Amino acid sequence: MSEPDWLAELRRRAAQPPLRPREPLILGRAEIGSIEPAIGERMAADGLPLRHEGGAWQVTSHDDEALAELAHWLRAQDLAGRWRDELLPVIDAAGTPHGAIERAAVRPLGITTHAVHLVGRHPDGRFWVQQRAWDKATDPGMWDTLVGGLMSADETVRQTLERETWEEAGLHLAELDALQPLGHLQIRRPVSEGYMVERAVLFQAVLPRNAMPQNQDGEVGGFACLDAVELREGLAAGRYTLEAALIHAHALELDERR
Repeated sequence: MSEPDWLAELRRRAAQPPLRPREPLILGRAEIGSIEPAIGERMAADGLPLRHEGGAWQVTSHDDEALAELAHWLRAQDLAGRWRDELLPVIDAAGTPHGAIERAAVRPLGITTHAVHLVGRHPDGRFWVQQRAWDKATDPGMWDTLVGGLMSADETVRQTLERETWEEAGLHLAELDALQPLGHLQIRRPVSEGYMVERAVLFQAVLPRNAMPQNQDGEVGGFACLDAVELREGLAAGRYTLEAALIHAHALELDERR
C-alpha cells in the first residue's frame, strides 16, 4: 500500500540538500558540521581560528573558546540565529562529544543538534498534542508532539526528556505509564540561518487518565487530546511542524501494525 501524498512530501522536506554548496567543518580529526566557503573565507580573513585545508575548514584550536569565537563572529555579522546564551553539545557522527557551542551558531555551522520528543497517549489510545506559542521563533502557532526539545551540553537524553516533560507539560516521567522508545528521526534541510541537521530520539508514554498537561515555561499555547482520525486529518492539512508530523505518522503506523 503506497503512502499518502502528504506523507511523501513530508519525507521529501526532511531530507533536502543545502541551498548553496557547503564544505566540512573539522575539529581535531572529527567532522562536526559544515560551512559555506564564502563565510569560511570571511572568518579566516578576520583572524578567527579557522583555515581551509584539503577541501574542508579546520578549526585550528581544539577547545570551546575557539567555537565561541566562531559563534560571536556570526552574531556580530548578523548571521546567527536568536542568541540564547545556551550551550549545545558538539557531537560527531560516531557519537563522540567534542565540546559545546552557543545554540544560535549551530545552523550556520551545520552542527548536528540532538533532540527528544515524547508522544503522549491517553489510556484510551488518543494522542495528547501541544500548540506552540505564537511568539516562538520557529513554527509559531503550529501543532507539535506533547513534548519536544533540544539536549543541552551538560545533559543526557534521559535528563533532557525529564526536563522538557516538566517544562512543556508540567509532568514528571515517574507519573507516566509504559514509557518506551519509539525510534529515531533524522532531519536535514535548509533553514533561514543555514543548514539544519537534527537527530531526535523518540519516546512514547501513557498519561494518567485524569492528567491535564500544564505548560510551565510559556512556550506552549495550549493542548488537545485527539483520536487517530482527528490527528491524521491535522497531519494531512499541514497543521503540524515537520518533525511532529513525521513522528505522529510513525506512531500511527506502529498502531496499525499491532
